Amino acid sequence: MEWVGEDTALAALPVPDKVRLSQLTPMKLPKGARLFQPGDPVQGYAIVLAGRVDVTLATASGREILIYSVVPGQSCIQSTLGLMGGDTDYSAQAETTEDTRLVLLPRALFSDLMATSDAFRAVVFNAFAGRMQLMMEMLEKLAFQTVEARLAERLLKLETQPAAPIHITQAELAAQLGTAREVVSRRLETWAKRGIVETGRGTVMILDRERLRAAALAERGAV
Repeated sequence: MEWVGEDTALAALPVPDKVRLSQLTPMKLPKGARLFQPGDPVQGYAIVLAGRVDVTLATASGREILIYSVVPGQSCIQSTLGLMGGDTDYSAQAETTEDTRLVLLPRALFSDLMATSDAFRAVVFNAFAGRMQLMMEMLEKLAFQTVEARLAERLLKLETQPAAPIHITQAELAAQLGTAREVVSRRLETWAKRGIVETGRGTVMILDRERLRAAALAERGAV
């Protein structure tokens, strides 16, 4: 039952449920591994133990938009809906953004546990509710915050330590914000001229945290 104990929610399940889950073997995936893409059938319920998986949608022009990320303790809406709602194909794409370790519960096992285990069902629904709350917060930001405010807020969250570069491309930032790379590029260029940030190849470094925080807290308005 070793890997089951790594997930706080699953560790509280009854022993019979944990025994069934422990028979599954975790997978180790490198950064950039594709889990699924549009049109693929939903195979099972993914439990991320370490790492991160980004789920994106592609526009008609080919631009990708990040709709959510899955880290330990979070669920994948695409998989959950596909398993519970009868929609057997994915409409988005999922890819690891760092070395990731996860367990995939086959559809049959997932369905059986949902039908027979109140505790497992509660774990799934709680994770799904948490994910939906995050999605609602994201939609609220898209609707009411300017791109400038969202970009500033995102950079502040990505910064791991002061005066250290944030390793992310402008295209990745644009996908995370649901906007075009050109919009991000223009804003970063303006901030760089004002001494708020410093940009490099695939990096952004915050130089003036207070002014960037002010931009993140700017009055909400049209995107």
